[in-house]
Amino acid sequence: MGARAGVALLAAPVLAVTVAACGSSTSGGNSGSGSSSNSGSSTTEAASGLQQQYEDAVTTVLPSVVQIFTSDATGSGVVYDSKGDIITNAHVVGDESTVQVVPATGGDTLTARVLGKFPAGDLAVIRVESGAGKLKVAKFGDSDDVRAGQIVLAMGNPLGLTGSVSQGIVSALGRTVNASSSAGGDGSATTITDAIQTTAAINGGNSGGALVNLSDQVIGIPTAAARDPEAGAAPGIGFAIASNTATDIAKQLIDTGRVTSSGRASLNITATTVATQQGEEAGVGIITATAGGAAAKAGLQAGDIIVDLGGQQMTNVATLNALLATLKPGQKVQVKYLRSDSSTVNTSTVTLGDLSS
Repeated sequence: MGARAGVALLAAPVLAVTVAACGSSTSGGNSGSGSSSNSGSSTTEAASGLQQQYEDAVTTVLPSVVQIFTSDATGSGVVYDSKGDIITNAHVVGDESTVQVVPATGGDTLTARVLGKFPAGDLAVIRVESGAGKLKVAKFGDSDDVRAGQIVLAMGNPLGLTGSVSQGIVSALGRTVNASSSAGGDGSATTITDAIQTTAAINGGNSGGALVNLSDQVIGIPTAAARDPEAGAAPGIGFAIASNTATDIAKQLIDTGRVTSSGRASLNITATTVATQQGEEAGVGIITATAGGAAAKAGLQAGDIIVDLGGQQMTNVATLNALLATLKPGQKVQVKYLRSDSSTVNTSTVTLGDLSS
């Protein structure tokens, strides 16, 4: 029987691990001492250079990673600009309007207000309005340049352990992570697109922190860790929101307080999973269809049950979100749905809209 993995959003960061770089040398039976010495020296220098890169990255970036406290949880954030704006995860701030911030290097606790959230992509921006000068701005890299196998460090405050660092590599790119397996709307359930998969340890409290390359750049925002439904945590499988996505959404939240163009496809509905009397999932029920939105323009309305989109059976909201994550605004797809007063399956063509907050 195949195993199915889920993901857990973590309102807390990474466990610190100690990384030791050590060289090794080999020698043949009749190798000369000069050859052996040169090989050992070269290995030692390489190891020393790599360790220095680790240390430089931690020294440079960690002061830009803050600890965030809400009324019932802790998490992390990354200082985005000199105005005191900090990028974090939407699930870290939850429904709070203000949160408390402690710089990684210590000092006074600062109050920050929530500027805006994009729950569908699990991003938020908070602003420290008094004491912003005490924060160090991070340098964000181009996540399009990230490659599998690249060494990365995850920085944050896992389990309340302030200023922790773990190391690993980029395992894969372009992952779609559905972090909400239950009800929620097309625009409210959390689906992370183009995520970076990493082996760097990510634990509760790491959320909202920094995934950093050895050029001292933030290339991702650690957000979720994989979990095996039967065995629990799945070590070495974590996910981060790509820095290009994070900064694009952050700019919109800072400018307007909401996201107007995410580049992600949407039906512009709120929805819930519909079940049969036997409790089996049977489709996606529309709660509301935004006037002028993609679904409404295609003739769908509240009460309709979507059973197929683009030739793929829709059994629940998670399935819908996973499919929409692979599509783009403006694409035309066929939708099949049931109306509450009829058992007839209706078919319509919908032009997908842009997911907003």
